[in-house]
Amino acid sequence: MIERYLIRYFIAVVDRGSFSRAAAMAHVSQPTLSAGIAKLERLLGTPLFKRDNRRVELTAAGARFVEHARAIERAFTGAETVGSGEAAAQLLRIGIASTLPPVMVGAAVATARKADTNTRIEILDGRMRDLLQRLDRGRLDAVIGPVPASREMVREIGREDYAMAFAASHPLARRSAVAPAELVNETMLVRRQCEALPETSRFFTTHGVRPFMASRTDDDERALALVASGLAITLVPRCYARKGIILLRLERFDVERTIGLVSDPDAMVRIGTSTVLAALCDSFQEALLPPT
Repeated sequence: MIERYLIRYFIAVVDRGSFSRAAAMAHVSQPTLSAGIAKLERLLGTPLFKRDNRRVELTAAGARFVEHARAIERAFTGAETVGSGEAAAQLLRIGIASTLPPVMVGAAVATARKADTNTRIEILDGRMRDLLQRLDRGRLDAVIGPVPASREMVREIGREDYAMAFAASHPLARRSAVAPAELVNETMLVRRQCEALPETSRFFTTHGVRPFMASRTDDDERALALVASGLAITLVPRCYARKGIILLRLERFDVERTIGLVSDPDAMVRIGTSTVLAALCDSFQEALLPPT
């Protein structure tokens, strides 16, 4: 039996002209898409694409199958709208990690809404581990945020490092980097939702930095407001750069986080070609600053 996601993978390769671009369009990894195309070719008993290092071309059988594939996808789409008599609004349930800045999230959601005004978007905010648990229970379609190394991503959106955040008036603020030894007498605050908190604690302990903690908060915006006030300093992901805050590289602290899209095959069958999801990921990708 030919499943719908195989048809969508095939159409994506035809429309995008390469397996890598098709995988990005379908929000799956390239090996996943390639395996799907191989399965489709086995089911049909014939190759659909000619592959070389530079381009992908349809075989004669592939060219014949295009019309059937598009007709099948149109039929699926039509069947989904029978009940209402008009195009049913698709619902996307997206979890977005709370350690992504609200301004970035707002801009990404605004971009996604413009991409398709008919799609309803339901956003859930929370810790990454909690969102992934909801995804596994089928309560979310996809999750965007810092992905643990043990978890497979559908799409890598970007990577970023961490930096020490200082008030602009701080004596060290004119520096480009700061050594751990220079922080021994500094007052710090704890971002309790930080994914790198265990690594941060070990790093400072190893380097003999045991500061007074002026605050412990789950609210990153409050944490940055306290830093800007001059109360304390803290470690933040690079994407939290903003006016009034100076970010300095912390020497010998090489931890990075990978922001990605996580979903499952069943959900991707339904949302894999969503322009809203693609626009959401693209906006985050453009906003993330590369590691320095």
